[in-house]
Amino acid sequence: MPTSTVTSKGQITLPKEVRDHFHLKAGDQVEFQIDPGGRVEVRPVSSSILSLFGILHRPGTGAATVKEMDTAMGRYLAEEDKRIQKGRA
Repeated sequence: MPTSTVTSKGQITLPKEVRDHFHLKAGDQVEFQIDPGGRVEVRPVSSSILSLFGILHRPGTGAATVKEMDTAMGRYLAEEDKRIQKGRA
């Protein structure tokens, strides 16, 4: 089982096995979900609307299609709705 050590600043390095599993690279984000039993789930934050910011200004990168932007916006809004609903509980 992969393990990490918490630094004095509260930071950890995700083990290579975990980064490879999620196809994570530098700058990617992960989120942590704590269930009522205290178990922590780690998952990558993927394809949010934030990932599209600046896409038209990156040399060598094609523009996102309207469908890709709509899909990303829908995912982002669904995630935000879940986050807001949890705050009301």
